[in-house]
Formats: sequence, structure tokens, C-alpha cells
Amino acid sequence: MLDQNCNFTPLKHKLKEQLTDITGHLTKMIVHLDDDSSCLLGELHLVRTKFMEAESISSTYYLNCFLFPFTSKYQEIARSIYHLAQKKRGALIVIQREDHLDSLMTPGIPLSAEITSPLLESIFVPGSPLHDGAVLVRKDMIISAANVLPLTSKTYGDRKLGTRHRAAIGLSEMCDALVLVVSEETGKTSFCLKGTLYPLSISSP
Repeated sequence: MLDQNCNFTPLKHKLKEQLTDITGHLTKMIVHLDDDSSCLLGELHLVRTKFMEAESISSTYYLNCFLFPFTSKYQEIARSIYHLAQKKRGALIVIQREDHLDSLMTPGIPLSAEITSPLLESIFVPGSPLHDGAVLVRKDMIISAANVLPLTSKTYGDRKLGTRHRAAIGLSEMCDALVLVVSEETGKTSFCLKGTLYPLSISSP
């Protein structure tokens, strides 16, 4: 899935350090497990926090690797996703890769503007005319906004998916585009590739 030329070595080193630290804490907990005078709740809470930090580092690494072959503005995109998530602003951003997308979505409003984090964030301000629908990104440009994507027909048991998530899955089932989603209910972020939705936790810019 990853481009073989993807090289974000500092992030990989940071992730290795974090996982090594977690391993040390887990080993310490196992050693003290038979000590009835030792309470592991504090260590468990610490390990959980460190796992969340590792997930954030890993998500940032993979997102950068997925994006960088197709846009040099991957840091601007990641920054905007982080800010939108912090504000719980729903967002749907389509990153065009190799496949053409014109026939797969209902076109919205043309923009043809260079990607910046402030511009992406302003598009998804609640109540703005561009807020509903998806932004289409091609290379380093925001091509259009308020595009309507096809919805997936898949069901996920008791799991309820909002319209943005169903749209992200629906489009990515039909092409190689990467689709980023921010939930306005929870602020949680995810990305969709080849019909599969992955959790995303971006580090603070």
C-alpha cells in the first residue's frame, strides 16, 4: 500500500522509541504481577496513554506516506484535519491519486485554489455554502468543494455510520482515491482507502 520511496525516518525513529518504552513498562508490570503489595492501575493508565501517543505517531507517518506521492501539501492537509477535529467540524476531503474521479461524483463548486490549512478549514465552517459535501484535492490544488459522493451499500452490523463515512467508503470502493473524514459529532478522524475505513489520530502540528 505504501510507496517504496516513502521516507519519514524521524517519525519511524520516534515510533520505535515509543514502542520500546511501552515494552519496558509492560516487562516491569509482568515482573511485579506476583507482588501483592504492588498496584498496577497507575502503570496500566500510563501504558494506555503511551499506546495512544504511539497510535498518533503511526497515523501521522502513514498519512504522510499515503499522501506525499500525490501532493506536496500533505502537511497542510494534516494540519487542517487536526484543527477541524479539535473544533469538531465535520469534513470530507478527497485526495485524487491515479484514477480519474469526474464520473464518480456529482460536481460541486469549482475553486482552483492552492491548498492551505486556513482555506481548507474555512470551507468546513458550519453554515457556509461549501460546508456540505466533499472537497476534491488534485496534486497541490483544491479543485472544487461541495461535491456529492456515492454512498456505500455495505452494512456494518450494529455499527452506525454517518453520511460522510458512508460517502468516503462509497467513493473509495470505486477508485484509488484516499478520503479523509472528520466526524462533527465526536471530532474523531479517519481515512478511507479501497473501501476500508481506518482510524486516524494526527499529532499536534
